[in-house]
Amino acid sequence: MKIIETKTPVNLAELTAFLSSKLVPAFKERRQTDIGLQVTQNGNTVTVAAPNLYDSFLFQIEDLGTELHIIKSEHYTDDVNVLTLEDILNSTLLEYPGRDNINFIAEES
Repeated sequence: MKIIETKTPVNLAELTAFLSSKLVPAFKERRQTDIGLQVTQNGNTVTVAAPNLYDSFLFQIEDLGTELHIIKSEHYTDDVNVLTLEDILNSTLLEYPGRDNINFIAEES
């Protein structure tokens, strides 16, 4: 799990729209394929999934006020699509809150 602590709370609806507009085209460009990525919000969680190809979520982002917890599905850790998506997601998540709004980023197992 990756934890991003921000100085101010993140607007989850804006984050969902931002990820939808960035992740899907970046993944298509990098992998030259369309796996039907979906970015959805349910309560305080944003889910990144590809239901046509995978049975469960690929990533979940939980909003805990000034902390975002990014959880990677344990079922697909070595999958090339998930590894590509993780790389794109990491850089995209630095863009949304802005580097000046991030206090720190931590990795937990």
